[in-house]
Amino acid sequence: MKKVFRKLLTIEEARQVIQQHFKAKPLGVEEIPLIEACNRVLAENITVPLDIPPFNRSTVDGYAVKAEDTFGAEENHPVKLKLCGTVNVGEMPKITVEHGKAAEIMTGAPIPEGADAVVMAEHTERKNGEIYVYSAVAKDENIMKAGADMKKGETVLKRGQLLGAREIGALAAVGLAKVNVYKVPRVAVLSTGAEVTEPGKPLTPGKIYDINAYSLSAAVMESGGKPVYMGVFPDDEAEIEKALKKALATADMVLTSGGVSVGPKDVVPKTLGLLGKPGLIVCGIATKPGKPTTVALVDGKLVFSLPGHPTSALFIFHILARPILEGLAGLKQEKAYTVKALASTRMFPARGRRTFIMVNLKEDELKRLLAEPVPVGLSGAITTLLKADGFIEIPENQQFIDAGEEVPVHLFKRL
Repeated sequence: MKKVFRKLLTIEEARQVIQQHFKAKPLGVEEIPLIEACNRVLAENITVPLDIPPFNRSTVDGYAVKAEDTFGAEENHPVKLKLCGTVNVGEMPKITVEHGKAAEIMTGAPIPEGADAVVMAEHTERKNGEIYVYSAVAKDENIMKAGADMKKGETVLKRGQLLGAREIGALAAVGLAKVNVYKVPRVAVLSTGAEVTEPGKPLTPGKIYDINAYSLSAAVMESGGKPVYMGVFPDDEAEIEKALKKALATADMVLTSGGVSVGPKDVVPKTLGLLGKPGLIVCGIATKPGKPTTVALVDGKLVFSLPGHPTSALFIFHILARPILEGLAGLKQEKAYTVKALASTRMFPARGRRTFIMVNLKEDELKRLLAEPVPVGLSGAITTLLKADGFIEIPENQQFIDAGEEVPVHLFKRL
């Protein structure tokens, strides 16, 4: 029986269809310990409850003084002040600095009453209870004022921010031991094909290692999700149906690779159409790579069935599935990084299809940025994406991109 795709959708039409059927929004909120919050997405605005620091503090080891008492101090004509006490870190001062006096102070210690500057220890000499100051200081010199870092009532972090080391440091600074974050979407990842073998096992004749499950799982983690590896399954309708049902029951989204083309073993679309409503919503897109891509919505959960070719699978995930997953994770949608470059050679699209050409970026002898196509080789090659800095997009109705033409290059990551 001859099998053909339904009408191929443009990439824009495919996105519209998915958006009409599914709204990507966070799956819920949970409170977790701050120590476990790295790489999680903040689910609330954080308002500073108090000034940080909460008091004027010294930024150096030295002596707290009245700045005007040091005016005129020079290396050959020091100013002499009387030591009136010591201020240690972690305690409020019990002394007052009066004219003609100085208080020893440690880095981070509160500024005692009466003082308005700190002289660095390196610019002083201590003799018989007196301090010789060899360099004048200005008012507020070597002092961090209360609220200089964060002011009470200031919004220091916003909902949707990804928490890294700097953000977690800010949360700790305002005294938070726990934080509300969005739940992490679970994404089931499974591969199909009798020829596919899991890495770590012996590679028998006619077999290839499963690239897609691992590259897609990494892409899921980069997009704020948690991959759930389901394994490799043969091109058997009963086995595929069982695996997909388990995946849908286990996860919030499903990614499959392979079994979506037009061969007799490509059973994934047929199986998806039987699992729940509304079923298949995208059956092929007019792109190169990625034409066989299939998308289904099964009882409220999206299933992206990607081509078996590693470059095609990872690329279609990048342009179609990743924004959906980031929405489920609560991540802010950021514009892709793009740079302008000159085409190094003439490039042609596939007839009637939006064509994405992987390119390397390099400089010519005039320091101009050139976009050079990455040799595609065989369609199953993962090295096409491995060697590419980004891609050029050629619309369906454009005949070619000429050598030397300026083109936008969409980067896979910031250069």
